[in-house]
Amino acid sequence: MEIRSVSVLGAGTMGAGIAQVCAQAGCDVRLFDVTAELAAKGMKRITEFLAKGVEKGKIAAPERDAALARLRTVLEVRAAVSGADLVVEAVPEDLELKRKLFREVAEAAAKGAILATNTSSLPITRIAEGNAAAPRIVGMHLFNPVPLRKLLELVVGEKTADATVASARAFGVRLGKEVITVRDRPGFASSRLGIAIAMEAIRMVEEGVASPDDIDKAMVHGYGHPMGPLRLTDVVGCDIRLAIADHLAEALKAPHFKPPQLLRKMVAEGRLGKKSGRGFYEWKD
Repeated sequence: MEIRSVSVLGAGTMGAGIAQVCAQAGCDVRLFDVTAELAAKGMKRITEFLAKGVEKGKIAAPERDAALARLRTVLEVRAAVSGADLVVEAVPEDLELKRKLFREVAEAAAKGAILATNTSSLPITRIAEGNAAAPRIVGMHLFNPVPLRKLLELVVGEKTADATVASARAFGVRLGKEVITVRDRPGFASSRLGIAIAMEAIRMVEEGVASPDDIDKAMVHGYGHPMGPLRLTDVVGCDIRLAIADHLAEALKAPHFKPPQLLRKMVAEGRLGKKSGRGFYEWKD
């Protein structure tokens, strides 16, 4: 199916990024959040990101203006998803929250709409369990910052239809992403590998092996990673990485995913990374 209209549920960092790239791809986009303040913050993120793109010469001003004209905020889920060809959920990583939201979305969205979750680790099959729209539910895991990261990880649940995967893949290519397809297993491909490296890097800091900066430089300059695992943890959010690590440690019964005590301490102290101003690094606006 051709996707012309998109509903993005959640106007945080990921939701705003997803809404932006969809608007830049020519889609009419409705961006939902639970309050006008949160929705406005999402639009502000998009406006500032596009403005910076114009300043750097990466996007033309008319293209920016056209993308912004295709975006609007909505404060009610049913109004947001009604008539959309694609609904992308980008709410917090809470399984029951996502299951409840998808039940509501399935009732309100068009019968042929693709229903996608941007979860980075939660099982698609469990999110879709008991939902009549399960064949249309698929994982579309994008990466932060969405306009700059090339990867789109499609996650296929046990009941996800082939046609759903094909449409999601075609749309990912339209967004300019490199699309991979993975089975619905804990951590998929990206999070499973990324979290394993991140937890080991944090253990190295905890043991005093080296400084966060030197550990990151080892991966950037030794292995060609665009960003070190500790800086990336700060960008993603220490709390988010802790939640994913806990999930993988339980689901896979693998000790190398068990979060180090240092990470738990940092989260308890509010050292969440870039969004709080301090994590493994000090961050300024």
